[in-house]
Amino acid sequence: MPVVDIDGIATHYEVTGDGPPLLMFSPGGFNATLANWTSFSLYARLGLVDQLANSYTCVMFDRRESGASGGRIERITWADYAAQGKGLLDHLGIARAHLMGGCVGCSAVAVFATTWPASAMSMVLYSPAGGARYRMAQHARFARHLSFVAERSLLTAIDHALASDQGFTQDPRVGPWVNCVRQDAAFADSYRALDQQRYETLVAGMARTLFDRDTVPGPEPEDLLRLDVPALVVPGQDASHATSAARYLEECLPRAQYWDMPVSGQTAQTAPARVLDFLGSVDAERPFGSTEAGRE
Repeated sequence: MPVVDIDGIATHYEVTGDGPPLLMFSPGGFNATLANWTSFSLYARLGLVDQLANSYTCVMFDRRESGASGGRIERITWADYAAQGKGLLDHLGIARAHLMGGCVGCSAVAVFATTWPASAMSMVLYSPAGGARYRMAQHARFARHLSFVAERSLLTAIDHALASDQGFTQDPRVGPWVNCVRQDAAFADSYRALDQQRYETLVAGMARTLFDRDTVPGPEPEDLLRLDVPALVVPGQDASHATSAARYLEECLPRAQYWDMPVSGQTAQTAPARVLDFLGSVDAERPFGSTEAGRE
């Protein structure tokens, strides 16, 4: 699979299918890899990519700090995640695309659309991560990592990351840059050279700004309320994907369609068909190949 440098960060991506472009922001928390679209959680049983690729050019990628993509030690925001997707479209020469996010990918999609609305043909927001328990769990994860660093040192945390096979979600002690540490010795060396106090400040700020509300983090509601982009919102129904988070997006997005279907009813037969029906309705309004859509 190809790798491209986007703003100094190696981005591992895959393009499959044929038709109008569909940029897919991966689910999976702090390990948001493109493989998760076919192997992770409910996505493994839905078969979305197989069916979407029959009608769309699916552009998938490992989010920065995930999978085979690289990273950088900085206070990461949702804007950084969105910019990675925009940079990939630019690399591929795609001026406008449908956007689809799963789980945490929904936040990046929404920020992408509010930042570059002219590049967003539509949004599919599938099982958006959010809710009070979600925010609390994320803050606790970062706090556990910071506590381990403070008690045992940053060097010990790095050594633990290299000795373990767990990710940040499973074992917060390893930190949010664990994938980069394991796959890039030079990155690990630069990580070791960091000033620990400054590192702790950076990580504390990252947790606070990434997870700052008890609903879908990332886009400001005032920006969503002004957005003229068609959207399909599909609800989740657990502690990390509160139904209230999906309803929030429905409330804030003027052109939202809400698929009022419980997770038990979202199957390989119903879910891809509903997504394709939505995307097809958008394409009918503004066909692929028009002067405002597709490749530059």
